[in-house]
Amino acid sequence: MAKKTESLDTQFMLGALALARRGLGRVAPNPAVGCLIVAGDGGRVVGRGWTQPGGRPHAETVALKRAGAAAKGATAYVTLEPCDHFGKTAPCSEALIEAGIKRCVIAVQDPDPRVSGNGIERLRKAGIQITFGVCSKEAERLNAGFFLKVTLCRPLFTLKTATTLDGRIATHTGDSQWITGNEARAAAHLYRAENDAVLIGVGTALHDRPRLSCRLPGMLDRTPIRIVADSRMRLPLTSALVKTAHEHPTWIVTSKGGDKSRYRAYTDLGVKVIETDPDKDNRPDLSRLAGELGRRGLTRVLVEGGGELSGELLRRNLIDRVAWFRAGCLIGGDGVPAARAFGIDSLKDAPRFFRTSVKEIGVDLLETYERMG
Repeated sequence: MAKKTESLDTQFMLGALALARRGLGRVAPNPAVGCLIVAGDGGRVVGRGWTQPGGRPHAETVALKRAGAAAKGATAYVTLEPCDHFGKTAPCSEALIEAGIKRCVIAVQDPDPRVSGNGIERLRKAGIQITFGVCSKEAERLNAGFFLKVTLCRPLFTLKTATTLDGRIATHTGDSQWITGNEARAAAHLYRAENDAVLIGVGTALHDRPRLSCRLPGMLDRTPIRIVADSRMRLPLTSALVKTAHEHPTWIVTSKGGDKSRYRAYTDLGVKVIETDPDKDNRPDLSRLAGELGRRGLTRVLVEGGGELSGELLRRNLIDRVAWFRAGCLIGGDGVPAARAFGIDSLKDAPRFFRTSVKEIGVDLLETYERMG
């Protein structure tokens, strides 16, 4: 019987995690949480919920509302410890108690010091049976960006790149459209939908003139915040990014002490300008930028910049994941590399990643990696 219960717990928690994924890219600064309310020994799902856009209402509140009276005596499967503090809404722990939940299965503890352990303790004191740690690794991976924001005050950075077999993103003339096929480009747009922001360098903005929107059918509203690292505010006021700033939030990160009239021109057009202390080369310090983005509530940032930005982020050990689209073609040594030189003298100093998946995407491959250690 115990093995059957354990198997059912895993099954339902995986379902709750699938619901939680729907919130990725839409709920910052909150975590993306999923909740299932399951009644009876036969495992009848009576309520489903996930964190709603903007972070409210929470997954538990949504699931309990859908379950109604059927929640009394049921089991709640929650991918993150229910919150236990009063904010814009009452604590989810209190809502579960009031609904008459008999048992609560929790994947992982919330790292937020306002919650951590308190939600579980409140449920226990109310007589609710707690099962903890079901699918914990999967839950930690799903909300790795939220965990980083809470513990290190920075978001999770995912480097997305599309290269040839020899790791080139463009020819020596700068020609790069298109290395990968239509299917791979559509998959890249899904990455945008699951991130709070997409970051590029001003060189990419000037050369490629991207919109950085999520242009899949019916998903334009999933366009993330567009961020351009631009130390001297070179991005033209006529660029597509600036012209659409009122439709999709656009931020420029620049070094302190820049042209104030230029600053005002951007802000008048709806662009948010973030000034940071420069590095030794008078460029925005990316370590400080990471902290600033964390303080502004971002949990997941997709990096689509060229080799300059990618190399600098790698040099500072800020790349946590890699989504590498690889096309079956070759350019050669005079092509533009995916990452510029970032000071690796010995192999032992090279950042190491472990592969998490390999998928065929049309005629191309998508390999995903996570940083080791």
